[in-house]
Amino acid sequence: MAKAKRVTAGVLLIGDELLSGRTRDINLSEIAKFLAPLGVAVIECRVVPDEQDEIATAVNHLREKCDYVFTTGGIGPTHDDITADAIGAAFGQPVDVREDALAIIEEWYAKTKTPVTESRKRMARVPQDAVLINNPVTGAPGFQTGNVFTLAGVPKIARGMLEDVAHRIEGGEVTLSRTVATGGLREGDLADGLRELAAEYPDISIGSYPYFYENEAGEIVRGTNLVARSTDEARLDEVIGQLADLSRSVGGNPVIDPLDAK
Repeated sequence: MAKAKRVTAGVLLIGDELLSGRTRDINLSEIAKFLAPLGVAVIECRVVPDEQDEIATAVNHLREKCDYVFTTGGIGPTHDDITADAIGAAFGQPVDVREDALAIIEEWYAKTKTPVTESRKRMARVPQDAVLINNPVTGAPGFQTGNVFTLAGVPKIARGMLEDVAHRIEGGEVTLSRTVATGGLREGDLADGLRELAAEYPDISIGSYPYFYENEAGEIVRGTNLVARSTDEARLDEVIGQLADLSRSVGGNPVIDPLDAK
């Protein structure tokens, strides 16, 4: 039986506000979680400023490396919303107000009796051959150019646009993820055993994620979650058992797939 192709995605986060720390990104997490059940793994993320050349260069890098690319930000009505121009430059396509995109915007603004100014018309500027992506939140569409999906930067809007993307994705095998919670253990307690398991199961992604928090009694609670990922369910089950055994061997009380993992 032929092995299913691994399907990959890159994410490009655009905006000076992200690099300055003024805005905290959550789009990467939302996109990765949306793609995982479709059998698409995010393998790279970049953050670039509102500079056309920087955006175009990053887009070209990611679209050559990945099966799909998702960009967020820079498609609003203001002067620094230049993502459409950057995508056009990356693909060698002219960018202008598209009548189909403008019609959607005009319909949405008519509902609230808001004038469609020249600035708002900027949101209808898309590359010549792009296919529009529906925006159920505010109307102004995103667009797909080749294997690049251009979404809004506002998380709620970007997430809404993804609903019109799923049917355009040809995914691969779904990567499964399972967790062994090891309350009370630190990474140092598990490091040697994890190293041996990683060498024994090179086809399985094994990660350790320490946590600590203060409980109601004011005590610091520590622990480490061990996470294994694979497209092979049987191999994954085997590794999860090994991770639980490792926890027990160093004094832990493992909980497999806890509902409230920290």
